[in-house]
Amino acid sequence: MKGTFPLGVILVVIVLVLSGSVYTIDETEQVVITQFGKPVGGPIPSAGLHFKLPLIQKVNYFNKNLLEWDGESGQIPTLDKTYIWVDVFARWRIKDALKYFLAVNNETSAHARIDTIINAATRNLIQSYHLIEVIRESNRKMEIIATNVEGGQSPIPADVNVGRGKMTRMIVEQARPKLADFGMELVDVQIKRINYISDVQKKVYERMIAERTQIAEKFRSEGQGESKKIEGMMVKELKVITAEAYRKAEEIKGKADAEAARIYAEAYGKDPELYSFLITLDIYKNMPDKEIKLLLTTESDLFQYLKGYMPPTGRVQR
Repeated sequence: MKGTFPLGVILVVIVLVLSGSVYTIDETEQVVITQFGKPVGGPIPSAGLHFKLPLIQKVNYFNKNLLEWDGESGQIPTLDKTYIWVDVFARWRIKDALKYFLAVNNETSAHARIDTIINAATRNLIQSYHLIEVIRESNRKMEIIATNVEGGQSPIPADVNVGRGKMTRMIVEQARPKLADFGMELVDVQIKRINYISDVQKKVYERMIAERTQIAEKFRSEGQGESKKIEGMMVKELKVITAEAYRKAEEIKGKADAEAARIYAEAYGKDPELYSFLITLDIYKNMPDKEIKLLLTTESDLFQYLKGYMPPTGRVQR
């Protein structure tokens, strides 16, 4: 028993020494070895099983994947004095783990450096361009009126010479060399959101409402003018149709009257007495009603067909 105890202790010590001298690196990681707090050698980016001196050397792991940075929104004036809130985010990675370890050591310190560098580059670029360059990418022609912080309105050019996409690439170009000094690689920067400050938003909304109202009135006026134009054309066409219909009606009526006159003439020529009798009957039919008394003598031509009946008074009553 006394001989086995020292052997067990030796085995435990050997296991501890071996376990302290072996470490593994994942595919998404890279390592910097430090000895008494100081780095030893360069960064180790290759995955697999590695060895170090036990107890006196320490393994410091760093991520090789893309990392996120989401900055806080800040108030920035554009070249046309329009104050806006700008919210920017970025993607970055640790390119040189040794330089990163010596300069910042951890992501909290790294984010502080990114805040300073990217925010400064973003502010410098936005202050150098009009609002339209920050919010638009295309070069579509349009008329824009910008509302500045004093509440005034100033026309700004509608042509986009730089655009939002190129502006973000310019931010990357300015910030990337500065972050490289800390062992970091800036991969991309994008503007997540742009908005007016609260003092300007109300004026912008009022202007937008006024512009939309003006556009609506313009369309309404054009619609009313077009309506009057259509109504005038309809009235004109109606008059033409009515005149043509009246002309055709009068033409038909004239032909009918001529045909009737011809028929009457033929009938009169065949039997003048019958024709005279029929005409007289029509006169009787259209004479005044029974409330009116008509006095005729026996010699009247109108009375000739009534001579067969004579009232005692010698008056013909109808």
